[in-house]
Amino acid sequence: MKITNAKFIISAMRRSQYPTDNLPEFMLVGRSNVGKSSFINTITNNKKMARVSNTPGKTRNLNFYLLNDSFYFVDVPGYGYASVSKKDQKKFGLMIEEYLEKRPNLVRTYMLVDLRHKPTEDDILMYKYLKYYKLPVTIVATKADKLSNNKKEKATGIVLNTLQLEQGDTFVVMSNITKEGKDKILSEIENLTNETL
Repeated sequence: MKITNAKFIISAMRRSQYPTDNLPEFMLVGRSNVGKSSFINTITNNKKMARVSNTPGKTRNLNFYLLNDSFYFVDVPGYGYASVSKKDQKKFGLMIEEYLEKRPNLVRTYMLVDLRHKPTEDDILMYKYLKYYKLPVTIVATKADKLSNNKKEKATGIVLNTLQLEQGDTFVVMSNITKEGKDKILSEIENLTNETL
């Protein structure tokens, strides 16, 4: 699959604002500084598609991006950032919960983790939360270019051992710099969108 066009559609706070065309959707979750915006920009071949901020925690709503007029990325607020108030954290939680419970066209979740670090308690909780909703998950281990091949292999083992992926879930090592893992993700999305059409 090649992404030939991509556009930002809406920043939604509630269900009534979601797109109504029933296309397949892929949710992106991860810690506030894990690189979700860079992931979107890499997949779409557009460095300006999602705004990359030096300040974590900027995403406040569910951001819908339409790719190839055939599926959406849904970028949700990052978790684990200390400066976000408890009130806002609760609001984000309810917003994501509503989406998960009311969105039948959600096909798969891409959960981003930093390959350089052992998954945090927040990462473990998020993975368990997604599995509570019986959602298929792909773990995307970002920033792979920062590690040598030996360290990459060891780090991969730590991530997999910590999260204990359930059957049917997948794992991709990715770098926004070298584009490692990009084709694997696009191939998975292509297969999943074809299955739902």
